[in-house]
Amino acid sequence: MRKFLFFVVVSLALIGQANAQRYLKGMRGIQLTTGMADGFYNHANQNETGYYFGAALSTYTVGGNKWVFGGEYLQKYNPYKDTRIPTTQFTTEGGYYVNVLSDANKIFFLYIGGSALAGYETVNWDKKILFDGSQLTNKDAFIYGGAITLEVESYLSDRIVLLFNTRERCLWGGSTGHFHTQVGAGIKFIL
Repeated sequence: MRKFLFFVVVSLALIGQANAQRYLKGMRGIQLTTGMADGFYNHANQNETGYYFGAALSTYTVGGNKWVFGGEYLQKYNPYKDTRIPTTQFTTEGGYYVNVLSDANKIFFLYIGGSALAGYETVNWDKKILFDGSQLTNKDAFIYGGAITLEVESYLSDRIVLLFNTRERCLWGGSTGHFHTQVGAGIKFIL
C-alpha cells in the first residue's frame, strides 16, 4: 500500500511536467529562417550587406540527426557610386545535420550540417545598363555548390522550436564571388 501511495503522490506532482519525446525517427518539422548575409547591417555598411530568408522541411533520423530539404532567397548589395547594385540568389538545398550535443532535458540541440546547393543568380535583375550609362559585365547564371551549417535548436514547447544558425555558403558558376556567410534565426513547427 505504501508503494502505491508513493506512486500516486509522485504522479500527481508531475502532472503537466512531462515533456513529449523529441527528435524521434520519422518526426518532421517545417522551418522558416531569416537573417543577415555577409555582415551585420548598420548605417555604415548598408550598401554592402544583405539578407536572406528560407523555408525547409526537416526529417529526424536515428540519434536526433536530421535531413533538411528546402529553398532560400539571398540578396546581397554591391556599392556603386551613391547607389547599390543587388545580387540575388535563389537556391534549393538538400543536406544532413548531425546532432553533436544536447542537454539531458532535450531542450537544446547543437547540429553541424553539410548541404548541397543549386540555384540561379541574377545581378541587378538582368538590367545591364546602369543609371549613369555604365554597363554591367556580370552575367546571370546557374550556381551550384555547398554549405556548412552550425545550428542550435531550442524547444519552446513540444511543437515549437526556436532556431539560431550560422553558415558558410560556397557556390560556383556565378560571377559575383564564391563565399557568403549567413547568420540568422528562425522557427520550426513540428508536425
